[in-house]
Amino acid sequence: MLVSHAQTAIPEATVMFEEGQLYAPITQGADGAVEVQLGEGHPGVGDPVYRARRNAIAALALVWTPGDPVPHAEYTDEEQQVWQQVCRELAVLHRTYACAEYRDGAARIGLPADHIPQLDEVTAAVQPLTGFRYVPAAGLVPLRDFYGSLAQGRFHSTQYIRHHSVPLYTPEPDVIHEVVGHANCLASDRFAALYRAAGGATLRVTTPTALEFVSKVFWFSLEFGVVRESGEVRTYGAGLLSSYGEIQEIARADLRPLDIARMGVQTYDITHYQPLLFCAESFDQIEDVVGAFFETVDDELVEALTAPQLGQLSR
Repeated sequence: MLVSHAQTAIPEATVMFEEGQLYAPITQGADGAVEVQLGEGHPGVGDPVYRARRNAIAALALVWTPGDPVPHAEYTDEEQQVWQQVCRELAVLHRTYACAEYRDGAARIGLPADHIPQLDEVTAAVQPLTGFRYVPAAGLVPLRDFYGSLAQGRFHSTQYIRHHSVPLYTPEPDVIHEVVGHANCLASDRFAALYRAAGGATLRVTTPTALEFVSKVFWFSLEFGVVRESGEVRTYGAGLLSSYGEIQEIARADLRPLDIARMGVQTYDITHYQPLLFCAESFDQIEDVVGAFFETVDDELVEALTAPQLGQLSR
């Protein structure tokens, strides 16, 4: 779970998270009440029951202290049905569109399809495999904190689920994205090594420009990366793997070869399917190119990679 640009502050409230592109801002009033500020186009904005649920689930994470037990979210039957439907539909698509390493990770971890797992349930499944554990987040987490935690084997995860009216769509990453998308990856030793390396990269760079560059490489690889397998285009990116609609569009995208310099400066719009994706020729190449970048990047390397690219983005 990650963020990028600033949100407008809410009057007469303390803004608890000031950066956000993928998440609605969360505020806390003078009385301590927590409120998730859903945008006008959000499917749940007009549903007072859903809004109350979002507020309550966000509040669970806000009172959590590292070292304490992870708070449980008591999900409703309606929320469980959303999880069941999405898992059922994605399982079919994964057989066609998910890369082999992801499918192997999913088989290895064995996440439940009949109920939304609590975060400590996810940790109990993935930690013995690769050492990663899940910790709660009310919403967005600043870039350096989110990625830096990956280096320590921690994955910040929200606990809310999308609105029941459109179960196969969400305007923001929810627990389905965090768990179905990322946890199945984190059950793989090869994926886990890439995530840790990405975390180490963000701890190594110091400038905002370098941090943004690293985050974009992560976006176009571990969130929205694709790879050729047996002559077919598959995906290894959690953003695609958790999206019922977008995973089916990968073959129609403008596929470019892996190019770290271009990935690190490429702009994207989260409100639409990604029109441009970077395609690896094998999982080995992902490790050799993306993994090597994460392992070695520093401010000087980003500066060297950035300058020649900025004038070419319009081409």
